[in-house]
Amino acid sequence: MQFLQKDLGTDKLIELYRNLLLPRMIEEKMLVLLRQGKISKWFSGIGQEAISVGATMALLEDEWVMPLHRNLGVFTSRKMPLHKLFKQWQGNQDGYSKGRERSFHFGNKDHHICGMISHLGPQLAIADGVALAHKLRKEQKVSLAFTGDGGTSEGDFHEALNTAAVWELPVIFIIENNGYGLSTPTSEQYRCKNLVDKAAGYGIEGVQIDGNNILTVYDTIKGVRDYCIKNQKPYLIECMTFRMRGHEEASGVKYVPKNLFEEWEKKDPIKNFESWLLRENLVTEAEVQAIRAEIKNHIEEELKEGFLSDPIIADTDTEIADVYANSQSNPAWLIDNSDEGPVHSSGTSSEKKFINAISDALEQSLQKHSNLVLMGQDIAEYGGAFKVTEGFVEKFGKERIRNTPLCESAIVGATLGMSLEGYKSVMEMQFADFATVGFNQIINNLAKIHYRWGQNADVVIRMPTGGGVGAGPFHSQSNEAWFVHTPGLKVVYPSSPIDAKGLMIAAINDPNPVMFFEHKALYRSVSGLVPDNYYEIEIGKAKHVQEGEDLSIITYGAGVHWALEYVKSHPELSIDITDLRTLLPLDFEAIRRAVSRTGKVLILHEDSLTGGIGGEIAAWIAEHCYTLLDAPIMRCASLDTPIPFSIELEKNFMAYSRLHETIGRLMKF
Repeated sequence: MQFLQKDLGTDKLIELYRNLLLPRMIEEKMLVLLRQGKISKWFSGIGQEAISVGATMALLEDEWVMPLHRNLGVFTSRKMPLHKLFKQWQGNQDGYSKGRERSFHFGNKDHHICGMISHLGPQLAIADGVALAHKLRKEQKVSLAFTGDGGTSEGDFHEALNTAAVWELPVIFIIENNGYGLSTPTSEQYRCKNLVDKAAGYGIEGVQIDGNNILTVYDTIKGVRDYCIKNQKPYLIECMTFRMRGHEEASGVKYVPKNLFEEWEKKDPIKNFESWLLRENLVTEAEVQAIRAEIKNHIEEELKEGFLSDPIIADTDTEIADVYANSQSNPAWLIDNSDEGPVHSSGTSSEKKFINAISDALEQSLQKHSNLVLMGQDIAEYGGAFKVTEGFVEKFGKERIRNTPLCESAIVGATLGMSLEGYKSVMEMQFADFATVGFNQIINNLAKIHYRWGQNADVVIRMPTGGGVGAGPFHSQSNEAWFVHTPGLKVVYPSSPIDAKGLMIAAINDPNPVMFFEHKALYRSVSGLVPDNYYEIEIGKAKHVQEGEDLSIITYGAGVHWALEYVKSHPELSIDITDLRTLLPLDFEAIRRAVSRTGKVLILHEDSLTGGIGGEIAAWIAEHCYTLLDAPIMRCASLDTPIPFSIELEKNFMAYSRLHETIGRLMKF
């Protein structure tokens, strides 16, 4: 192994050596504790330390790194206290994630490290978002993300590299090619000769290096960092290395040929660098022993403190409170139209279609927040599939109104990366149906990140949804219930122009991820008076649409208009209507009031019956409002089939076709 000192002084070389040695000695201690039963699990990076340490030390301390579970050297090189790391690994409450996460599945904003999720690939797109924030602010910074040889097979690898290339983002992507994804060898993972060859397919530069040579890694990352900043482009680095332990200790290494261990033992990154330092008289044997003794003592002292954690005491209120970042509405912007109809604080109002109210909210928010960026397929010059953002490019420029590649997962990940750097994002999913290809990022990254390590995701995802337009199974389904099941998300579903504007503004101001459902059939069919000024409707508050005495309909979205239409054609009935507006969190007090007003409840929604939110609301009413009921709770929902294309079949599918019959059954009690 050839080490090229170049212009590195002795102090820097010894610093690199110390940083290289520290994670190795920590790991050796962890393996001892594992055998003693004092820790339960360990993912070893022994043999790969040069990549983590060299890459991290080549960056500025405030440049974000997206590591994986074999990158201890990233955390130690960023000077994270070992005692607190140990508390984290033990799942203690005074670790970095309050006992809510395992090993390296956590991040920390002070150290500019973004915690991984088990799915590996999504880390790459978060780096895109961070780099985009740097690019928009014209900062001379990069972001850096790790993946393994196995992770390059994931779609997220393609999406992240493609997006970074198209948007010309200063991102460094590092592949740690250690020969195995758990037990699957690279021969069963890919067919290209080298993984770095994939760079050419994205029109970017790449290089393969010896990942066990600390000076090669450090020098390469330094140079690549300069390249990315100067050229505002991404770069792919394949680091050849080897994993000297199992995927994790319990998995063993029986699947690895013995000769590979013998071969790579000779390439040990620490032994080779230490030997070179001694040969070049850059350090003495006595100094090496002194450094090792110092690190050993440091580890022992830190572990003493690490073992001092008190037992975890679970507090339900704290657990629930930490699901969301704190959000506060500005009273000056708030309009309360929950019970008594719209109350306009000041200013004029105009008649607007539903779609124009959403456009107004986006435009006024772009004016209000210089750190707000809109992104989505065809939203720039074309104005979006439904023309919601038409004309925005001319007003706000292509940096803030960004067309995206067909990479939904990467774009959701990028919104999270932008949030790390203090940006707000609104992503248009074009059709709510397409959220499936970004589902992992939404469910496991956006939704859980605040609960996991206190980082908020300041993201709104616009979800054009619903049927009634003859668009078939992949452009018309109602999928809001998927997201209602996910703590950490907020789910908003307005039915009127005034609410659409106020709730969109509130969603953008909210520091939490909001899934904002917009019914396509309402875009141009529903109009109403909308205040011209900038205002919010509070998320989590239902709206009492109409007073009634015979039965209460609890609904949202298009269901509100179905209910109102039914009222017009059946004046003999006095029907109370509540519009939920927000599906997560639900306004349970408004639901209770709706039950108490009539004692007969019908829950109406366009989503299919099984697994729809109506079942959850019905269960809550049965549990908490039983004494207020005069009849069984009934649900009116769409068929438990995919939504069909044919207009006649679609009409039969929709809940509205069964509304009259369901009301008739309820009124018989």
